[in-house]
Parts: sequence; C-alpha cells; structure tokens
Amino acid sequence: MTLHGKSLIAGVPAETSARAFRALSPLDSSELEPDFHESVSEDVTRALTHAEEAFALFRQVSAGDRAAFLERIAEEILAIGDDLLQRAHLETGLPLERLTGERGRTVGQLRLFAEVVREGSWVDARIDPALPDRKPLPRPDLRRMLRPLGPVVVFGSSNFPLAFSVAGGDTASALAAGNPVVVKAHRAHPGTSELVAGAINRAIEKCGLPHGVFSMLHGAGSEIGIALVKHPYTRAAGFTGSRFAGRSLFNAAAGRPDPIPVFAEMSSLNPFFILPGALRERGTQIMEGLKTSVTMGVGQFCTKPGLVFGLGGAEFEKFAETFAAAMRTAAPGTMLSPGICHSFHEGLAAMHKVPGVVLLAQSETDAEPKKTHGEPTVFATDAENFLQHPGLHEEVFGPYTLVVDAGSYTDLLRIAHHLEGQLTATIHATPEDLANAADLLAILERKVGRLIINGFPTGVEVSPAMNHGGPYPATTDERFTSVGTAAIQRFARPVCYQAFPGSALPPELVDANPRGLMRLVNGKLTRDPLS
Repeated sequence: MTLHGKSLIAGVPAETSARAFRALSPLDSSELEPDFHESVSEDVTRALTHAEEAFALFRQVSAGDRAAFLERIAEEILAIGDDLLQRAHLETGLPLERLTGERGRTVGQLRLFAEVVREGSWVDARIDPALPDRKPLPRPDLRRMLRPLGPVVVFGSSNFPLAFSVAGGDTASALAAGNPVVVKAHRAHPGTSELVAGAINRAIEKCGLPHGVFSMLHGAGSEIGIALVKHPYTRAAGFTGSRFAGRSLFNAAAGRPDPIPVFAEMSSLNPFFILPGALRERGTQIMEGLKTSVTMGVGQFCTKPGLVFGLGGAEFEKFAETFAAAMRTAAPGTMLSPGICHSFHEGLAAMHKVPGVVLLAQSETDAEPKKTHGEPTVFATDAENFLQHPGLHEEVFGPYTLVVDAGSYTDLLRIAHHLEGQLTATIHATPEDLANAADLLAILERKVGRLIINGFPTGVEVSPAMNHGGPYPATTDERFTSVGTAAIQRFARPVCYQAFPGSALPPELVDANPRGLMRLVNGKLTRDPLS
C-alpha cells in the first residue's frame, strides 16, 4: 500500500502545498506516514470547475450507467482488501471487526442506491396531460420530476471513516441523483480517505465518465471547508460532525449571494425514557441494553443515549444503582482521535462543575490508562436542576450519559417540552404505560426524527423506511434523512416541463413510460403508458 498524500482533483494528484500534516494514531499517539499536503484556494476552484464541467455530461448519463458506476465503486473498494481496514484501524483505533462491518455497510449503501436509480421511481414523476377543451381556460400539458442540483460538497465524518466519509451515504446519494461530488477528507483519517478516493477514481475510468465527477481535498481547520461551501459552483453540501462546525458551514452557505442548502447532522442527546411498568417488568434487561448502547463504539455514535429519564421512587433508584455498578465495570476504549478524547474529558469536567449534578459512576477497570481512552461515565441530577442548567442539554461525545430523576409525570412532560431537536427518542413502556403516555409521545414526535419503543437507538438500519434526521440542532433541515434511500432527495430539485414535445422530454416523462416507472398521472399512481 503506497500513499502519495495529495488531494485528488478530477483524477489527478494535486501539486503539493507548503503546508502538510500527518495522521496521528489514537492507538499509541504515533505519527503515521506519509505527509498529507493541504489544499489551497486554487485547488478548490479547480475541483469545482471540473465538477461543473462534468455536470453537463453526468446529469445526462442513463440511469443504468449511473447504477453501474455506483456498483463499480463498491467493487473497487472491496478490491483494496485488508489494506483499507488496516489503515483505517491505525488512523481511528476502531477494531478490525467493526471496520469490516462498516465496509460492508459502505458497499451495501452504494449497491442499494444503484437499485434505487435503476428502478427510477425516486424521481417522483408527475403528469397532468393537456386539457385543451377545458372551460373557461384550457390546461397546458404539465410534467414534473426531480433533477440533479449540480456539484455537491461532502465533508467526511470522524466516527465513520468509511460509511460517512469519502464514499459514504452522502456521496452515494449525491452521485445517485446525478451530481458530481467534491469531498473534503477528514483530517483524522486522510490515508483511509485517499484509498477510497482512488477506488472512486478507478470506477470513473472503467465506466468512461468525466474525471470531474469526483475530487477529494485535504485541508485543516475551516478555511477549505468554508471556501468549498461559498464557491459559486457548489449547489449543496452534506456534513456530519459538531454543532459548531456544522453551523459555521450553514451560516456561510446562507450568507452567499445565492444561498444553498447545507444538510448538516450536528448534535443529538437521544433521550431515553423508562416508564414505571416497563421498569418493574424488565428493569434488568433495560439496564443491560442501555449500558451496551451508551458504551458501544466508545460512545462515539450519533445515536448514543446521552439522557436517561425515569419517574423516581425506589425502583428507579435501584435501577440507577445497578446501572452505575455496570458502568464501573465497563472497560474504557480508544477514542477516534486525541482531539475527540480531549473534548470528551472537557465535557466531563464541565459536568463536574454544574451545581446539583453528581458523579454516579466511572469505569474502574483501566489498569493502564491511555491518553486516548474514554472512560464510561454516568452523572445524575433531578428534573428541576436539569431544567435550570442549559449546559446539561449539550452533547458530550463519548461513553457518557446523564440520569435524570423526573420525580413525576408532569415534570417528565415539562422536560420533554424543553428538549431541543434530536435524532431519536426511546420509550420503554408496557401497553398500559403507552396508553397513559399519549401526550408524551405527541411531544416527542415533534422533537425527533425517529421514535423507538422498547428498543435502543444506537445503530441505524440502511433501508427505505429509515429516517436519520430531526429538528435543529440534530440537523439543519428536519425534512430530510442522511441514511436510507430517501437521502437521495436532498440532492435533487423539481423541474416542471410545460407543453414540451415528447422528443424533448426526459425518458421518465414520455407517454410510453419506457422505464416502467410508477408515476402520478392525473393524480393517480400508475405504471401504465399514456394512451
């Protein structure tokens, strides 16, 4: 495995810049070769100019060829073999088993979007044929479908070096819709990013597509990211990361002369509610599942439950005690980067300073603590204190959660009202609990993108029905998902064709319906051609 450490612009390694960095392995804090050269503003312009030029051709590529391209990317990623997993392990500290599964998810996403493109109904074709004899005015022929936006900028995510990075869900869905992509590689795993970028470039060459369909840039801080979002050829951006960084990109995009959408997933505490009946019936099982959910991946999942609510009393006190005991025996783990580990410990230090918050438990099993270890930690407080201190509503990214004794159902509803937007909310309840919790469910439905009953939020299924989004600050646009086949809708826009001759229409809208799509014709769904 040889890495050149350069950005890849339309298939060509960029000229090296004066500024360079090396990846730091969280396993032992060592520097990893080679030097990675940071992009400059000229690289941004070149990448997006190539992307804009490629868009004119790529948007016309047939659905079958675009699907084959996505499948070829998946094959090229698999062809890298274990070198990809080994490099990702060194750069992120994630175990090889986890990375093997994530690679499977990455290629699975690409193949799933290939199926979506090939089937084609995602374009939401709508046809209202002309009514020339309608009185008092005739109706013109109207046909509408979703079309690609143009060049899309994607920001690699720290916690999923494969599935949410260079060839992750944002890139897959943007390419599936017919958009060129420029990726800003994550600084924490640049070698992994280069390997995957090479796979995409090989797929482009083998499929005979314009090289400008894909580029990848390295860069530090916000300089390159802001430049990418503000460039006039950029039509949308996808981001997964911190609220601060996501909001900075969103603000930059909104401040353009022509604002563009930034689909940013940023911050979520994923509240976890335990109602009395469920606590009595299966408190131990809930506790064990909660421990796994909080500590899975060293707590570095965006769907980790960071808040746990109960109604107090002896049973909830016992639950909290047994949960604390279990967390004391939970082993610390290597976090994704020294920077993330530092932020985690800063978050814990802030919790120690909040009045009325007590340390319930912290892992006691680390005989040889490492600088990059995150220790499973639980704090506790009550409802009034939680409501009075906004700092308790902020995400601590890592194996941490806060147990809150709500005291009463009325206070539980007050808490639910005060929660910010979230990706998920989980309720453990019996049928009787649920019958009495309709008002809680109604509140949470407005607060989250995914409601879970008697399960655990960590982990997201990649499927047509999945929604991975939520009201701000979970995301910047609660109408969309970043996981599942509906993610493609972020990177397309509706276009209406009025009074077009059949020869000038896209194939999805012609009378004969050659692709056999499900279309809305005169307000009714059908695959039939127009007679």
